[in-house]
Amino acid sequence: MSARIGPGSRSEAAPPPLPTRHGRLPRHGAVKALAKLAASVVAVIAVSGIAVAGYAAVDLFAGVEPTLELENEQILDDVPDIGAMEGGLFFLLVGSDKRPQNGAFGDPEEESGVLNDVTMLVHISEDHSHVEVVSFPRDMLVSVPECPDPENPDGEPLSAMSEVKMNTVLHHGGFGCVAATVEQLTGVEIPTGGIVEFDGVAALSTAIGGVEVCVAERIDDDYAGLHLDAGTHTISGYDALAFLRSRHGVGDGSDLGRISNQQTFLASLIRTVERDGVLRDPVKLYSIAKAVTTNMQLTSALQDPVRLVSIARAITDIDLAKVAFIQYPTAYTDGFAAVVPTESAALVNAALQADLPVQLDPTAQDNTDFGTVPDPAAPPAEGETPAEGETPAEGETPPATEAPVQALPPDVTGQTGADVRCASANEG
Repeated sequence: MSARIGPGSRSEAAPPPLPTRHGRLPRHGAVKALAKLAASVVAVIAVSGIAVAGYAAVDLFAGVEPTLELENEQILDDVPDIGAMEGGLFFLLVGSDKRPQNGAFGDPEEESGVLNDVTMLVHISEDHSHVEVVSFPRDMLVSVPECPDPENPDGEPLSAMSEVKMNTVLHHGGFGCVAATVEQLTGVEIPTGGIVEFDGVAALSTAIGGVEVCVAERIDDDYAGLHLDAGTHTISGYDALAFLRSRHGVGDGSDLGRISNQQTFLASLIRTVERDGVLRDPVKLYSIAKAVTTNMQLTSALQDPVRLVSIARAITDIDLAKVAFIQYPTAYTDGFAAVVPTESAALVNAALQADLPVQLDPTAQDNTDFGTVPDPAAPPAEGETPAEGETPAEGETPPATEAPVQALPPDVTGQTGADVRCASANEG
C-alpha cells in the first residue's frame, strides 16, 4: 500500500416531520453488581462515521470524556437483557472537525468554529433484525429549532433558524441542537449518541486491527493526504482517517461522493468485525473500549459499561445484508453550493418511524455521482436470494416470507453491509 498523510484542509426546505417514534427499553429489574465487569461499545468513527462494539474492564471509564446532554435522553434501563425496544433504538453519531492538538491537520488555535462534518443516525430495530445508518450531507440546508444555549442552559434559548447548512449546527448550539435538528427533520426521537474527533477515528480503526478497502483507480488527494494505488489495502490510523475525509479524490469530488466512500468503509468494517471474531477477542475489545472512552464524548446512557454490553449483544447476530447504509436523499440547489432534501426523504423518514427494514434500488448504485463501483472480484453476498422470477436450485430452501419492507426509490443511494464496493477516483 502506498499511503501518506499530509496536512488536511477544513471542509468546505426539509419535508414536514412525520409522527414521532422513539426507542424505549422495557424494565426487567435491577442488574446485579458484577465482580469482573466487561464493557461493550457501539460508536461511530466519523469525520465520517462508523459503528463498533467492544468489551473492556470498568476502570476504562475512569478517563471518559465529558458527558453530552440531550433534552430527550433516556436512561436505557434493564440490561444486560435488552429485550425488545419499542420502535427501535436511535443513536446520533457526529463527526467533529475539531483539529487535534498535535497539529496534524492545521493549527487548532486558528479554527473559527467546530463543525459537524459527519452526521449519522443509527437505528437498531425493535426485534434486532435490521439496522439502518442514515448519513446527512454536510451541505444540506435544514431548519434548526430553538435550542438550549450550551454555555447558558438555564438562560434564553438560541433562536430557531432556517436554510442553514447541516454542518454549522454543532457550532451554533452543540450536540443537543444537532439532535433536535435531526429529530425535526426525520420525525424520530433521539435518546442517545456521541461525538468523535480526528484522533478518535484513527484510534478506533487501529484498535480493530485495520480495515480492508478496495480502490478502483489510483487516488491522489493532497487536501486529505490520501494517496492510494489501485487494488486492495488494509488501512488504519491516520491512513483510515484520510480515506474517510477524502472528498476531492473520490466520486465527483463532492461531499455526496465522499459519503458513499464512507459507507463502503463502514460496510467493510462490520464485515471485518464479523469475519475476524472481534467480539470474541478480549485484546481487541479492550483496545476498542479504550479508544472510545478516551476519544469520544458520549451521552450518559452510553457511559454505563453494562448498557453498552446489552447494545452490542442486540446487534451481534444481525445479517449483514440487513444493515443498510443510506444517504439521505437530496438534490442540488440552483447555485450548486448546497443541497436540499427531495420528496424521497419522506419515505426514509417513514421507514425509520415505522421501524421497517429498507430495500435499496440496485439502479441507485449506477448513479455517476455515487462515488464507488462494485468490486468485480467480490463473491456473491452470503444469504443472497434468487432474483424475482427465479426458482431456488434443487435442494435449496425457498426464502421465508418476511415482514413488510420499505422500498426506496432510485434517488436514494446506499449499500448494505454485505455489498463489497471499491472507491472510485475523481477524474475531474
